Amino acid sequence: MATKPLGHAKSVPTDAVSPQTSGRKSEFDLTKKNTGPLWRQYLRAMGPGLVTGASDDDPSGIATYSQAGAKYGLSFLWAALLTLPLMAAVQEICDRTALATGVGLGELAIKRFNRTGRAILAVLLVALIVANALNVAADLVAVGSGMQLLHAGPTWLWALLAGVLISTVLVLGSFARIALVFKVLCAALLSYLVVAVLVTHQWGSVLSHTIVPHIEFNKAYLALLVAVLGTTISPYLFFWQSAHRLEEMRDEPEGGTRAQPLKRQSAKRARRKQSTSRLDVFGGMAFSNLVMFAIIVATAETLHAHNVTDVQSAAQAAAALKPFAGHFASAIFALGFIGSGLLAIPVLAGSGSVGMAGLMGKEWGFSRSVRKAPVFYGLVALGTVGGTALSLLHVNPIKLLIFVAVLNGVIAAPFLIVVMKVSSSQRLMGDYVNGRAAKILGWSTVVVMGVAAIALFATGGVSL
Repeated sequence: MATKPLGHAKSVPTDAVSPQTSGRKSEFDLTKKNTGPLWRQYLRAMGPGLVTGASDDDPSGIATYSQAGAKYGLSFLWAALLTLPLMAAVQEICDRTALATGVGLGELAIKRFNRTGRAILAVLLVALIVANALNVAADLVAVGSGMQLLHAGPTWLWALLAGVLISTVLVLGSFARIALVFKVLCAALLSYLVVAVLVTHQWGSVLSHTIVPHIEFNKAYLALLVAVLGTTISPYLFFWQSAHRLEEMRDEPEGGTRAQPLKRQSAKRARRKQSTSRLDVFGGMAFSNLVMFAIIVATAETLHAHNVTDVQSAAQAAAALKPFAGHFASAIFALGFIGSGLLAIPVLAGSGSVGMAGLMGKEWGFSRSVRKAPVFYGLVALGTVGGTALSLLHVNPIKLLIFVAVLNGVIAAPFLIVVMKVSSSQRLMGDYVNGRAAKILGWSTVVVMGVAAIALFATGGVSL
């Protein structure tokens, strides 16, 4: 989506890069040549895009998609088809800002906007951090509820253990090892594809509802539509995609511990890096939307078909599945949101923290020590420890899951404007500035999210 063909990208001689090369081997192992079977090359390229896409299907998203399937049957399937190109385009743009500049969205906002613009972005980031903290609390409770459904112990105990474990790993763990755990947890979401296949018998109806939109112009439907859009195209994903790519780039041999932007790499290496990164992003977004699709189908074919239309949490959806789909399907559903919750919690805690720390000009990243990035880790602790405390105080954040998704849907448009302004700046992006396709899809996403939010308030606000 760059304005120029990749072969025309500016490059520097190899010897210009070599003085900064540390000589170490990347723990991510993304610098190997294209050797071995195709599936191995594909898996080698998977990284930030896959993790971002999978973390999008956290218990909040699962609850929202379950509610859509239970309440409206297959009527929301068209949304999965609509959001795929929009989501993929936005995340590719966020990913490309990291590749092109070697710095995060927060730092880029300092260069792109004046003091007023930065102040507005700071307010939005505070709202995002608060929303993410609520989401963390809800996800911890969801993990605990899932373990309770599997008869492994009380909800509060597993919520506490998950919160302590995740906080410890984020502070003490190597980011390369954390990223590996992220990839493994992504596999948990495959369980929803299994459940959908097990319970679906009328694939013709599924196909027709996917292709032909079934829209109802009432307050409840539009609120849920905004929630679906908000949890699919969530603002925290914009910052995480850029941040995770930069963490990966920091670990590569070139540039030591600093991310080496594409414009400072050889033309051949820059082309390969951008192509593998796009493969990663598009594959991750396709996986995310496929999981969304499967959850709506599974709950529509079971819960909605048996008039179970009120689902407020992923755990409730899993429990409700048991009479209609059997204990096996219910257990698989529970395992899916346990794994996705463990994956999403550090992403939620880290994303807003990355943006705010960058906007303040502070060091950030799980690859940095607490001593070097105290503000970043303080904000992360606010999310993980604060979320853990909320889950133990018997506050029921599960009820806020869809509300948080609606909030994300409302603030997504302003954040998208920031992303589009940054990525369209020739001064910041150079040859990797947005091309025509990126501009069309990116600004279309701004319009879709903005219109959905306006329609929600025009019909009377949230009613879920």
